[in-house]
Amino acid sequence: MKQAKISEAVVRRLPIYLQVLNEMHLREIQTVSSQELGVKLDLNPAQIRKDLAYFGEFGRKGIGYDVVYLIEKIRQILKVDQTIKVALVGAGNLGHALCNYNKYSKDNMQITAVFDVHPGKIGSSINNLRVLPMSELVKTVEEQKIRIGIITVPAFEAQNVANQFIEAGIEGILNFAPAILRVPEEVRIHNADFTKELLSLAYYLGREGDAQDESDLD
Repeated sequence: MKQAKISEAVVRRLPIYLQVLNEMHLREIQTVSSQELGVKLDLNPAQIRKDLAYFGEFGRKGIGYDVVYLIEKIRQILKVDQTIKVALVGAGNLGHALCNYNKYSKDNMQITAVFDVHPGKIGSSINNLRVLPMSELVKTVEEQKIRIGIITVPAFEAQNVANQFIEAGIEGILNFAPAILRVPEEVRIHNADFTKELLSLAYYLGREGDAQDESDLD
């Protein structure tokens, strides 16, 4: 694999391909062409072929891709053909929702530990996971060999949580807090900022309000 040359955009498209392929598998579709995938995903078929070619030759000319085989290969590329343990900090509403989703998810990424700083939440249970105090984070991450951390705490607490994840040896962080976090280069961080996404989405709404504002100037 030529991983050094693979862009983030390619990696972010792989889960989308996997989702569509899984849906096809459920409908007992056995083969699919890049053209068919392109139509479903509104992507250029050449882009799909190029993305997959970074990792090997998975298709057959005139036939396309074997759906089950391609699912298996993409899962291997994304490393979700193995169980990846995840720790979550922040046992609030969002933390509960993520744990509930994870309980019924068929992915091999599993939340196996939940932490919080508030005494009223410590010791409570979320989907058979007891909420642990932050003092046990480093030990638990090391003992369970947890590789990914999720942050669902207020912005002012987020950097401290990230620091503890880093100390424990976490390799990747998914940050839901509206804060810019500083992490070393060897730790991968993805931000899921609801406020930022909503604000940018608002820009694309209909412009009736602007039209009204302009009429007020007449």
